[in-house]
Amino acid sequence: MRTEWIVITVLVVIAIYAIVVFNRLVRGRNLVREGWSGIDVQLRRRSDLIPNLVEIVKGYATHERDLFVDIAAKRTSAIAANGVPQKAAAEQALQGSLGRLFAVAEAYPDLKANQNFLELQQQVAELENQLQMARRYYNGTVRDFNISMQSFPDVVIARTFHFREQDFFQIDAASVAVPNVSFPGA
Repeated sequence: MRTEWIVITVLVVIAIYAIVVFNRLVRGRNLVREGWSGIDVQLRRRSDLIPNLVEIVKGYATHERDLFVDIAAKRTSAIAANGVPQKAAAEQALQGSLGRLFAVAEAYPDLKANQNFLELQQQVAELENQLQMARRYYNGTVRDFNISMQSFPDVVIARTFHFREQDFFQIDAASVAVPNVSFPGA
């Protein structure tokens, strides 16, 4: 009778531990989703600014047609990208084109003085900062979640319930021309 109680107690402890680990994994997965949502919001806000920015630059730099077509195509592919690695690659390409757009704008003093252009530049700069914070939060939650999933004995429960490791959202800064945003008198 005593061994039956010991076995039952051990099984109950194992079940409680499994429930605690499962709930921790669910919480981690939800934090990752929340983090991705923050990145997605910032990326959408930036994508919404791009057409306005391009239109203003078009008025001054009409011979840069190839750049405008390139930005439109990359913006479309960034919006349509699914999954973290695909989204990161598309955003990296778009960010490079935006860097080229700002470089073109530097050649036009009248454009650099245009109030609408300056406001859009400032909004893009603010969004880049917010995006960087959202990216840090997301990657931190992914790191914590993946560590939980890789740690023993949590890995056993994670595999049992088909939890999957998540991808980091990384944009290779070395291969992208970061938009240079400057303001007169600042």
